[in-house]
Amino acid sequence: MSYTTLISAESLQQQLTNPDWIIIDCRFSLADTNMGSQAYRFGHIPNARYAHLDKDLSSRITDCTGRHPLPIFSLLAKKLGNWGITNKTQVIAYDDAGGAFAGRLWWLLRCMGHDKVAVLDGGIKHWLKRGLPCTTVLPTISPVTFRPYLNESSWLTATQVQNNLAQKSICLLDARTPERYRGEQEPIDPVAGHIPYALNRAFQLNLAVNGLFLPATQLREDFRRLLGTTAPEQVVHYCGSGVTACHNMLAMEHAGLTGSKLYAGSWSEWIRNKNRNITKG
Repeated sequence: MSYTTLISAESLQQQLTNPDWIIIDCRFSLADTNMGSQAYRFGHIPNARYAHLDKDLSSRITDCTGRHPLPIFSLLAKKLGNWGITNKTQVIAYDDAGGAFAGRLWWLLRCMGHDKVAVLDGGIKHWLKRGLPCTTVLPTISPVTFRPYLNESSWLTATQVQNNLAQKSICLLDARTPERYRGEQEPIDPVAGHIPYALNRAFQLNLAVNGLFLPATQLREDFRRLLGTTAPEQVVHYCGSGVTACHNMLAMEHAGLTGSKLYAGSWSEWIRNKNRNITKG
């Protein structure tokens, strides 16, 4: 059996010694970019490797990009191979933020033609609550070759978003908090507001109070209520930098609403060009 959206702590525990499974620790903090790697060294799920959002899962910021530009996929493919991931490997990603960062790796792998990737439901917080093992021992890794099969239709550029909005052929879904969406506060980016015509679905709404994802049936009902008759294939997700937007896509895929896409540059890229319209309220 392969996992393509979420996996429970109990199911992962049963596969900890499976050589065909690779676990990736994706913990990260925007406020302290070294926090995740430090937390990993202090304790991680056995055999997990560490992926840094800025250094591994993004490329360098330029004057026209958002805060987390897409990585150079050839370099990421080499890193995946160096972590021991082949095209047949079952990959499990986790973090300590409800999947907010692990979802980035989940989406990137799918873009590269690797569907056998899932996010650990509840992350390491739920793992520890269940009394499951952690270690400070670094894994022994045998590098292999990972061959990417890139699907560039998985994401949209800013120009494509503009053109599709003009044609009314997409529905934008903003994963930021309502306050940021409405432009009432903006703690990260220099301009507040949202892309015109976008709907708001804060990614935190995908989680129950215990930190686990809501049942697939409830997620499906929630998204259907928000999107109405819009087909999943017409939905384009964005957030501040293209990271937490993957959480909404993951939730939709888990709910059986497949085929949505990502505006990879997201709000932090959109506002780089002052000619692009913004909306508040």
